[in-house]
Amino acid sequence: MGVPVPVGVVALDPVLEAGTRSTLLACPELTVCEPGNARVAVLTVDRLGPAELDMVRTTRAHLTRPAVVLVAGALASGDALHALAAGARGLLLRREADASRLAHAVLAAAQDDCTVPTDLLEQVLDRPEGAERGWAGGSLSDRERSVLRMVADGHETAEIAQQLAYSPRTVTTVVHDITQRFRLRNRAHAVAYALRAGLL
Repeated sequence: MGVPVPVGVVALDPVLEAGTRSTLLACPELTVCEPGNARVAVLTVDRLGPAELDMVRTTRAHLTRPAVVLVAGALASGDALHALAAGARGLLLRREADASRLAHAVLAAAQDDCTVPTDLLEQVLDRPEGAERGWAGGSLSDRERSVLRMVADGHETAEIAQQLAYSPRTVTTVVHDITQRFRLRNRAHAVAYALRAGLL
């Protein structure tokens, strides 16, 4: 057996955090440490919403850039796709996250692999076109979609404004609104997120 993988635990609820730590301590391949020193971070949540997706992004953006395994009490339709688009490398439902499965997901994430249970994978693959997203604000208006498509095609703000008959300020506002609503960093991140999440 090699060196144990350092794994940290992040949770909004101290009871969930304690339970996750206890489960991880039963895995000899892992060593539990502070999230800032972890190679993999396990995020344990009840449900997935904007705050929890922010936790995934914030954890991934840490200086050490740990891989993220998300353990959720419940996932609504579309949540698995949002979690993967936000940067999660593994997904587990809490009721299925025994020591063996959790260790498997953490070790896979440490090797830059992704683990998703079959039923959640089917949810991602079988999502009907135009289906309602798993949390409020998870879709784009026709105007937002048109602007983002042109951004994806490499057009500048002035070109987009001219082709869509908007003012440059309107185009800038549309892109800003998208990045704020989905908590994205810039135009490129907005395009990448929209493509991965099936919003374009």
